[in-house]
Amino acid sequence: MLNEADTRAKLIDPKLRESGWTEEAIQREYYLTPESGGRVVLEGNVERRERPKKADYLLRYRTYPIAILEAKAESESHLAGMQQAKEYAARANIPFAYSSNGHQIEEYDFTTNIQRTLDRFPRPEELWERLGLVGAGLAPAPSRATARAAPAINPLLYPFHYSPIDRMRPRYYQEQAIYRVIERIIRGQKRVLLTMATGTGKTYVAFQIAWKLVKSGYMKRVLYLADRNVLRNQAYNTFEPFGEARDVIESGHALKSRDIYFSIYQAMYTGEEGNRLYQQYPPDFFDLIIIDECHRSGFGTWNEILQHFSGAVQLGMTATPKRDDNIDTYQYFGEPAYQYSLADGIEDGYLAIYKIHRIQTNLDKEGLVLGHETFTTKDFERVVRLPDRNDTIVKHLVSLVDAVDSAMNKTMVFCVDQEHAAAVAKRINNERRNLGITDYAVRI
Repeated sequence: MLNEADTRAKLIDPKLRESGWTEEAIQREYYLTPESGGRVVLEGNVERRERPKKADYLLRYRTYPIAILEAKAESESHLAGMQQAKEYAARANIPFAYSSNGHQIEEYDFTTNIQRTLDRFPRPEELWERLGLVGAGLAPAPSRATARAAPAINPLLYPFHYSPIDRMRPRYYQEQAIYRVIERIIRGQKRVLLTMATGTGKTYVAFQIAWKLVKSGYMKRVLYLADRNVLRNQAYNTFEPFGEARDVIESGHALKSRDIYFSIYQAMYTGEEGNRLYQQYPPDFFDLIIIDECHRSGFGTWNEILQHFSGAVQLGMTATPKRDDNIDTYQYFGEPAYQYSLADGIEDGYLAIYKIHRIQTNLDKEGLVLGHETFTTKDFERVVRLPDRNDTIVKHLVSLVDAVDSAMNKTMVFCVDQEHAAAVAKRINNERRNLGITDYAVRI
């Protein structure tokens, strides 16, 4: 009887080929966690990684991830890998799961919730047809794109951009975010929301979405809209594979000779009413508008810009789950096409586990009385600046970092505003002066 490795090579691989699965459609060892390890577990102040999670096979219809396959040794039951295949497929939002010992094949179809035993693998075209993803066809492309011929390829099936330098590929959850957003767009939805935790690659996901939509011919012009130059510039750099098709819209000049644009609300709003910069563009100029940090920037005055381009598909991106103070975001865009939370990132090992240290200074406990008025934590660094409190907190923060990790590891500190951030960076640099690093702490 063959062991698992030989079962894959001598029994399962031939069956896949017999059913039309080419090598390009088969991805072996599909990781759902970093290859270096799974979830980070904190034991005291010592961290370790659990074993990585990986499926034996991922099967793709062209580029689309359509099935997970778990292989078992020839001597085991063909059912033995079914539970694991289902768990991985459910985690990665993949519609079909298989388990096989090389002779019999067990299938679970998430579209019907039916499990059955097969003697051969379905062909790629069979699974795509069973999925019924797009129905009768693509929805009309928005705005100016409606005048063009239908794209030669479904945007879902257009290849990702893979960097020849770093060979970066989308992680499993990034793929799912990309596909879920594009599915909504090609079905005709004009407002789409994507909720992904900070540090999980929203800008990279936005780039791949735009890449598939533009390169397939489904869309032509894209605007990436942020509320800060640093976010705009980050996106411009991430979209570098578009090359000279990119440009930055800055105050005073309505560029119209490119396809991929980047701007901030403040620049788009410059000028007199009736001739503001955004009003110098026809309402149907853009096919897709990507709104970064949409929970804080898409409303109020800036909403006038979004309303001007109301015919375009508008993709809002946020790291903030639905709550009372951002209900407008969810009312405008609807429920997210895809969500990847902080808890998801920690569970998969892509984000670090954390330990909570609850710290209060005497001022936070008792409040600060000035004259006849009492100020509490919510007022500090907003209504009153407290340099001594900052000094005390920074000293304690530095001691925590030294106690649990190297001073050279990345640390992010959240402050109230830019002035507060500058003051805190100054104090941290003074505390770390012995390192001889001019910009050990910087304000971002």
